[in-house]
Amino acid sequence: MLSRLRSAGYDAYLVGGCVRDLLIGKIPKDFDVSTRAHPEQVQAVFKNCRLIGRRFRLAHIHFGREVIEVATFRAPHHQEGESLQHEDGRILRDNVYGTEEEDAWRRDFTVNALYYDSVDFSVRDHVGAMADIESRTLRMIGEPSERYKEDPVRMLRAVRFAAKLDFSIEPATQAPIKELGGMLKDIPSSRLFDELLKLFHGAAAVKTFHLLREYDLLRQLFPLSDDYFKNNIDSSAERLVLASLANTDARISEGKSVTPAFLFAAMLWGPMLKELEGKSNKVPQYQAIQVAADQLLAKQLQYTSIPRRFSVMMREIWQLQSRFEMRSGKRPWRLLEHPRFRAAYDFLVLRANVGEVPAELATWWTDFQECEEPAQKKMLKKSDAPKRRRRKPTAAKKIIEV
Repeated sequence: MLSRLRSAGYDAYLVGGCVRDLLIGKIPKDFDVSTRAHPEQVQAVFKNCRLIGRRFRLAHIHFGREVIEVATFRAPHHQEGESLQHEDGRILRDNVYGTEEEDAWRRDFTVNALYYDSVDFSVRDHVGAMADIESRTLRMIGEPSERYKEDPVRMLRAVRFAAKLDFSIEPATQAPIKELGGMLKDIPSSRLFDELLKLFHGAAAVKTFHLLREYDLLRQLFPLSDDYFKNNIDSSAERLVLASLANTDARISEGKSVTPAFLFAAMLWGPMLKELEGKSNKVPQYQAIQVAADQLLAKQLQYTSIPRRFSVMMREIWQLQSRFEMRSGKRPWRLLEHPRFRAAYDFLVLRANVGEVPAELATWWTDFQECEEPAQKKMLKKSDAPKRRRRKPTAAKKIIEV
């Protein structure tokens, strides 16, 4: 691909995370290309190309299911071109093209500004990235406050890269984060959801969570959860979140699938319990959870979007928790057949592990789903409450019936 662009007369390099990861011994998740060619020129070279984005014009080259992102070298905003910047510093449109070196200085962190030249197999470094990789330091290119104002999501990226790479954030780079964190409220909630997936699905979710709290960024993403954790130190709900994050890290490291619905259900479980207070005294618990879930998610959606396919699953995980208490009659078998049983059961096990519900309850359900039907029937008999004797009708009632 690089050679094809060069054959068409355009300089082209592998750039960013893929070069960084190779240098520190990690396997790159994807490969990005930076080139002198403009998006329309890239499209003219590759028939399997699709142009995307308005704020930041990019070319996506499709090879089956694989997509390689190709970006044109960017130049400083003040140069002539298609650029638009908000009065608070946010960049609303950024299609000002320049040289390779100008492009390097426009990137966010030094470790993301390395260019691999496939012609002479060299790594081109314009910003001192190699020294920062050697010292395992995450450093913002340029003046940090100004760069965060250009794109507040860079604060989340700083946390994500520090956790993922196990780098320390350079003092000047971390200093403005707490002060400027409130700017994230101006970012579209859908974009914040995409960033959440990157934050918690990078096999370093536990460390990411601690860094988000350290820099007061959890308050910008999950303010209800942040308030609950601050008012309930070392609560079972917080331990549940940490257990869920650790479980997510383990599954991703093993190449197993994960769903954000489970993680968000854990993240919002504390606020869910608070929302539930007093409601179950007025209506059945299952119904109370439904009402509380609707109210809680309506509040959360003011900060980050949660697609319906995930919010529905979260509600079901929460609602099924009350049904695990019902271990008699046909109800356990009906629960086993529920499409969300496995996710709800896993949630129950985490609750038991952090001491929120008796371990015996989770053990019972573990055994019940693993044994054969005859053994299940015996388990149900042991769980059944003593049957109440029917009272004989009184003489007065007999008279009335006659």
